[in-house]
Amino acid sequence: MAIDKIWVLAESADGKPTTITLELLTAARSLAGTVEAVGWGDIASCAATLGEYGATTLHDVGDLAGSLPGVPVAAAMAAAIQAGDAPDAILIPATYDGRDVAGRLSVRLDRPVLTNVVGLAAVDGGLETEHAIFGGAQVAKARFTGDGPGLFVVRAKSFAAEASGGGPAAVSPLAVPDTGASGSARVLARHVEERTGPKLDEADVVVSGGRGLGDKDHYAMIEELAGLLKGAPGASRAIVDAGWVPYAYQVGQTGKTVKPTVYLACGISGATQHLVGMKGSKNIVAINKDQDAPIFSVADLGVVGDVHKVVPKLIEAIKARS
Repeated sequence: MAIDKIWVLAESADGKPTTITLELLTAARSLAGTVEAVGWGDIASCAATLGEYGATTLHDVGDLAGSLPGVPVAAAMAAAIQAGDAPDAILIPATYDGRDVAGRLSVRLDRPVLTNVVGLAAVDGGLETEHAIFGGAQVAKARFTGDGPGLFVVRAKSFAAEASGGGPAAVSPLAVPDTGASGSARVLARHVEERTGPKLDEADVVVSGGRGLGDKDHYAMIEELAGLLKGAPGASRAIVDAGWVPYAYQVGQTGKTVKPTVYLACGISGATQHLVGMKGSKNIVAINKDQDAPIFSVADLGVVGDVHKVVPKLIEAIKARS
């Protein structure tokens, strides 16, 4: 059976579709004849952009009025599917809300979920997935054999977002059935982490620091260098776990996946967990005093030296040119 229709769970932020939403629409466009989006909140204002990336229809769950989206969105999708409007597959971003929707939808439809997907291909009328295992050293392939729709949770940066030039997606309301007590939770307050410059997973330049910095206070030079390069600061899991920087800065298998034009690793040894999140970067520059550090195995340019001497000199040189 050919892949006729794919749904993409669409998320928005600041009035625009998230980057991973556009990545999934691009992937879906190459795999199925019809691509439709499902979203909530202010997603209707994004109909033109969603259409430009391949969505012909936007199923709008609407303003959830302070509810956590997982329960109502999964319930609305399940009700539509059970009423006969079933896609062959649903692509879901590996985000907090995406994973919540995926888990709840899996229960409602009694269907399994394939998670941590990093690749998709159409094979024999279905979708074959790729999953990075053993820290990215190997790639496992999988596919569903039972009835659809297949639920796929896809990691960011697995596909490049490319517009197709389509017209605005037609907006269609998607009703939410009664969710009972499970839908009673309410969001009472939101905390938005302050930041300057581009988002970590969207920046063209990322400067990351690791345990080699030696002390929490030394992370300031990573932020300064990132700012001078108009990039975003990142971090290894070691210093996030140590409490030096917030989790939002973490690059790696359990953090953000980044693919910038330039990735600068400062004092990062290059544990497999970290390499998984950044080895797709176009140009990788590593600074480490240990010439045998694993980070050099993926670096395009390696500087064997003390990060406390090299980075300040780099900052000084950039300031001198500006």
